[in-house]
Amino acid sequence: MTSILLLRAARRTFIAGTAALLVGTVAVPSFVTPSFAADGPASVADLAQGLLGAVVNISTSQTVKGTEGPGAVPMPQLPEGSPFQDFFDDFFKNRGGDKDNSAQKVQSLGSGFVIDAEQGIVVTNNHVIADADDIEVNFSDGVTLKATLVGTDTKTDVAVLKVDPKGHKLTAVKFGDSTKMRVGDWVMAIGNPFGLGGTVTVGIVSARNRDINSGPYDDFIQTDAAINRGNSGGPLFNSAGEVIGINTAIISPSGGSIGIGFSIPSQLASGVVDQLRQFGETRRGWLGVRIQPVTDDIAESLGMATAKGALVAGVIKGGPVDNGTIQAGDVIIKFDGKDIHEMRDLPRVVAESPVGKAVDVLIVRKGVEQTVKVTLGRLEDGEKLASGENGNTDQDKGNKAPAVSTASVLGMTVGELNDETRKKFSIAADVSGVVITDVAKDSAAAERGIQPGEVITEIAQESVATPKDVMDRIGALKEQGRKNALLMLASKTGELRFVTIRMD
Repeated sequence: MTSILLLRAARRTFIAGTAALLVGTVAVPSFVTPSFAADGPASVADLAQGLLGAVVNISTSQTVKGTEGPGAVPMPQLPEGSPFQDFFDDFFKNRGGDKDNSAQKVQSLGSGFVIDAEQGIVVTNNHVIADADDIEVNFSDGVTLKATLVGTDTKTDVAVLKVDPKGHKLTAVKFGDSTKMRVGDWVMAIGNPFGLGGTVTVGIVSARNRDINSGPYDDFIQTDAAINRGNSGGPLFNSAGEVIGINTAIISPSGGSIGIGFSIPSQLASGVVDQLRQFGETRRGWLGVRIQPVTDDIAESLGMATAKGALVAGVIKGGPVDNGTIQAGDVIIKFDGKDIHEMRDLPRVVAESPVGKAVDVLIVRKGVEQTVKVTLGRLEDGEKLASGENGNTDQDKGNKAPAVSTASVLGMTVGELNDETRKKFSIAADVSGVVITDVAKDSAAAERGIQPGEVITEIAQESVATPKDVMDRIGALKEQGRKNALLMLASKTGELRFVTIRMD
């Protein structure tokens, strides 16, 4: 079965003192830019020779209990009183089979590259060094240096390491501009596939902006340059010897290269690396909204000529726009001058923006375009808010999504039923539920005669009290394959009626 594989070499169990890392040994001359023929590079020898010294092998080790290591043989379960019990006890304890009395070293291999020779800064993938007890950086001339972890980012799978620059003369490479790469441009990968250090492969950019569902900011460069297990964290170079990608994953039915590999673009990686170097963590911009795709039906109901942008389905309580600047039902089509073509564009653009920056956001509200000014919060603070870490110790709440003050579902904008909304819509004090504040024209809700000021008290015979309850309940019904949602609505005076709304 075809699968997407991270490229770190498979873990292997080593007996202490017997492991040897295979590393290519080369002299590092001054950099020379190669000449390219019209139909491709005449040779990449000069380019590769000038870059090999900056590409490193990453070796990690982790201590695990005996029975947890790869290839460990578990103690057999024998019948109580078996005459062989003593024999097997002695046999497995002496050979590390007793998980309480033995431990094994598990090693993994990956790739990386030096970006700052003076400071000893090395970049690799987070999954290469995750859970490691010890990290070593192996250079092309056979020198090995211990590395310390500067910072990691699981969302983009980037990690930054530091070695002692006095321990070895380092050669560094720099990030290039991945946005200038076109489909068909030549690229070169250098890395450590299957432990074979200093391996050079050449190919082209096969595609851009690939989303392989590995994280919230997927924007991969696809290449046919041969990369395999162990290439993880290694650089993808352009023809000028600049790093325009970090090799991260492949699609393969067998575990080997079939010419479909993916690299994190330098446009995304370089900003993450800078933040990890400066703060030891990421500090991303945060808008504080929940979004969903704009389908053709949604675009038509909102009076939009084409389906584009990101539909705001909810506004996070306590977030940067929980002041009415952006509302549920708005469609964000441009952020800080950058077009939002589809939903997945927005989280990446926002995350790349500085915390505290005031930006212009172009939205479509009720069919009319307008620009609003928004000051961004910090995503990491938003995640703490979502997990209840801001003074909230309730473990159950820690696993829930953030609360929303408003939400957009089934053509309706719904909000909390509080003193303000009760007064606005003249809703009786004994009515409880979630108030409908707006109904989109030509929506399924409008077709059923639903009006602003009505209150949703139940969905599919389950009570709802917050906008998030409404979103979660509708989402659950869709997962069950239901085509319609049964709503119990209360009028302003408390009179009840049932309405069925299409969810397709």
